Amino acid sequence: MRIDVLTLFPEMFAPILGTSIPKRAAEKGLVSYHLTNIRDFATDAHLSVDDKPFGGGPGMVMMCQTIFAAVEHVEKQSPEKPLRILLTPQGKKLEQAIVQQLAAAPRLLLIAGHYEGFDERIIDGLQPLELSIGDYVLSGGELAAMVLIDAVVRLLPGALGAEDGAADETFADGLIEYPQYTRPREFRHMPVPDVLLSGNHAKIAAWRQEQRLLRTQARRPDLWQAYQDAHKPRQA
Repeated sequence: MRIDVLTLFPEMFAPILGTSIPKRAAEKGLVSYHLTNIRDFATDAHLSVDDKPFGGGPGMVMMCQTIFAAVEHVEKQSPEKPLRILLTPQGKKLEQAIVQQLAAAPRLLLIAGHYEGFDERIIDGLQPLELSIGDYVLSGGELAAMVLIDAVVRLLPGALGAEDGAADETFADGLIEYPQYTRPREFRHMPVPDVLLSGNHAKIAAWRQEQRLLRTQARRPDLWQAYQDAHKPRQA
């Protein structure tokens, strides 16, 4: 997979892309990262990338020209057509099902905005997939882009140490994850459940599934309702 990122602050990405799973995935050749500074495509003496909004209002708006020029330049760098993604609080909320779809794409192009927002013609002209990581506002799209990259890259085959590591995780099938334990067997009068020490893999699997159901029902009623709806028997 190739991941292109258009940003005003490419230096923000080094600590994330050079650490842990994103770094190991790149070293294995599973993914390549390409950062492009949007300001490199500014055309005036001040290297302007934003301006005051027409009609008045607070903040500054990112201009069309630099975004279009950056996108068109980057897309020519590889024959694979990218899936364009705009990180914006107005976008569809990023969920695991979307992450799984993105992980199957050969190339992603992430546009991380800043300031008050984007000139609407960027959306109209480029037709990107608009995504949000939650119902809150950040200073820019860089952190959202990092979250998306981490979530996607860890699903690439071979990125995780365990072959089925991602399959058991929270949200993989609509349920949250079962409780995990390691040594010591007892800590401050809190023992590890006996079933996990039994060596009976069938009982362990059944216990873990039961815990996932109970935890989802108690902690995430929204997910529990969606899970129940998805598993309702179909009418004949």
